Amino acid sequence: MAENRIQPRHRKRIQVKYGVEAPSRVGFTEDISDEGFFIKSAIVLRPGTILQVELRTPDGEIIRLEGRIRWAKKVPPNLLHRVKGGMGIKIRRFNSGQDAYRRFCVELHKRYA
Repeated sequence: MAENRIQPRHRKRIQVKYGVEAPSRVGFTEDISDEGFFIKSAIVLRPGTILQVELRTPDGEIIRLEGRIRWAKKVPPNLLHRVKGGMGIKIRRFNSGQDAYRRFCVELHKRYA
């Protein structure tokens, strides 16, 4: 698969809640960029699905956004710790916390650049 990302990704594990109607499932990110993130999960939804997402930064700030699943890879739960399984999410719009998300990404860029 060709790499289509322009923005660099940074490995970061933070709590995320997500769902189609409302953020009801709990998971964790594996990597984050300015334009999206990867949710590690054994339960994946179809690419193209719009998700309601709530992220909590390490500083405790809550970020609410809408994202589209760009790709998904289903992995059996017992292999999830060995194989990358979950969903790649592209941010469509922020409901709240856009500035907090941008600050968080800048902090990651500084730390890992």
